Amino acid sequence: MEAPPTRGFSEEQFRAACRELDQPAPVAPWQLLVESMGVRIYRLYDEQSGLYEYKIFGGLADCPPKVCADVYMDLDFRKQWDQYVKELYEKTYNGEKVIYWEVKYPFPLSNRDYVYIRECQEMDFDGRKIWVVLAQSVSVPQCPEKPGIIRVKSYKQSLAIESDGKTGSKVYMYYFDNPGGMIPSWLVNWAAKSGVPAFLKDMQKACCNYSKRT
Repeated sequence: MEAPPTRGFSEEQFRAACRELDQPAPVAPWQLLVESMGVRIYRLYDEQSGLYEYKIFGGLADCPPKVCADVYMDLDFRKQWDQYVKELYEKTYNGEKVIYWEVKYPFPLSNRDYVYIRECQEMDFDGRKIWVVLAQSVSVPQCPEKPGIIRVKSYKQSLAIESDGKTGSKVYMYYFDNPGGMIPSWLVNWAAKSGVPAFLKDMQKACCNYSKRT
C-alpha cells in the first residue's frame, strides 16, 4: 500500500501572497465590492462554481504583524473572540496536522464545518519581513461529515501581514469557499460587505487583548 502523498504549500504560493501587498488594486475582471472602515474588498465571479472569490486589503492599527499572526494562528484564543466559532481544534492524522472548524450560521440555516491544513511562514521578501498564512480544505477519513452540518469541501485562504511602518499592520487576504446548500443572497452580501470588516475589527481588539495576556 502506497503512502499518501504529502499535501502542503509551495514556496511560490507564499511569495505570491507577499506580492499581493504591493498591488495598488486588482484589475478587471476583479470588481471593487465595498470600501468601508479602511478595508477594500474585491470579488471575482467563478463561472465553474457560480460563486465569488474575494481579495481583501486593509490595515490593523496598533497591531504589530507578529502579534496579528500569533492571534490568527492561536485556535484556543480564537474561540474567545470569534463569536461564530462553534468548535475548533487541531489533530494529527498520519503525521499531518489537520484543523476541524465548525461555524455557526443564523437560524434556520445549517452550520458549516471545515477540515483543512494550514501553514504559517515568516518570509524575508526583498528585505521586508512578511508573515504569510496559507490554508486549504482537505479530505480526511478520520473526520467524516456529521449529520445536520454541511461540510465545506472547497476552501482556500491566504493571509499576508507586514508592518505599516508605524505601530500597526498592513493586511492582505484572499478567500474562497463553497458553503454548499442554498445560501440566501442577503447573507452572502452581508458576509462580504459587513462580516469581513467586522471580523478585522474583532481581530484588532483581540490583538490588543493578546498583548496584555502574554
